[in-house]
Amino acid sequence: MSTLALPARRAPDSQAVILMIVLCAIWGLQQVAIKSANVALPPVFQAGLRSAIAALLVWGWAKSRGTPLFRADGTLSAGLFAGVLFAGEFVCIFLGLTMTSASRMAVFLYTAPCFTALGLHWFTPGERMRRTQWVGIGVAFAGMALAFADGFARTGTKDMHAILTGLAGDALGVLAGALWATTTVVVRSSTLAQVSASKTLFYQLAVSGVVLLALAAGLGQIEVRTVTPLAIAALGYQAVVVAFVSYLTWFWLLTRYMASRLSVFSFLTPLFGVTFGVLLLGESFSSRFLAAALLVLAGIALVNAPAGKLQGR
Repeated sequence: MSTLALPARRAPDSQAVILMIVLCAIWGLQQVAIKSANVALPPVFQAGLRSAIAALLVWGWAKSRGTPLFRADGTLSAGLFAGVLFAGEFVCIFLGLTMTSASRMAVFLYTAPCFTALGLHWFTPGERMRRTQWVGIGVAFAGMALAFADGFARTGTKDMHAILTGLAGDALGVLAGALWATTTVVVRSSTLAQVSASKTLFYQLAVSGVVLLALAAGLGQIEVRTVTPLAIAALGYQAVVVAFVSYLTWFWLLTRYMASRLSVFSFLTPLFGVTFGVLLLGESFSSRFLAAALLVLAGIALVNAPAGKLQGR
């Protein structure tokens, strides 16, 4: 991957921090929406529909603002690559969730910021991280893992087939995190860094929509089961709020701020997921979760602290 002369990105300011917290809350609710829509739509078909609907919304948004999406600008190969990576991430997530628990998937998926920081460190000189920031990523990941430690304890089994199936699901979670991180690195260190957020997102949604719907057809998953208002609302939330609004905001942020500093906020997403479980599903809130949340916040603070306040490379 080539290193381009890219516009300098700045560290997150208060606007970026607020937006990232809102985005993490939106993404934290996404698992609830996916499960709610599963009664009506098979998982891969559901993911493909989400991408296709959101792609149409991005096209309409770009057209209304006069933002060109189909102008030849040297981004086609990078855009197609990012779209395939995006599709692969969601294939891993949806298939992995049939093999392992949601809590384990969250832990392994949110290794993505670690992969992102590593990739940006190698491919984007302006994103190189200090030693203290690497420690911050470690602290945040430790806090996030602690939040789901109880889930690990409940998955114990002596059934070898179940163990191997669970390990395969875990591996898909790690692969999904790596694909998510690779997508971020591609966007940040390729020609996509020089185009609008709308075009960057359109590439990923359009390509993933085609790939996922084709895969769903190949798997025999093109079907609509029992349709309920909740399932329709859940699919709408995924397509409009998550895939359109939140992703467009995310790629807009990537055009202005350092990706390595932004990506660490994603550690908050599974914690929001647990919070929504407490508020919406009546799950218990433990002191373990509070300690985990404090660790995550401490890690984010370390990664985003100004260079002048933290010495050490």
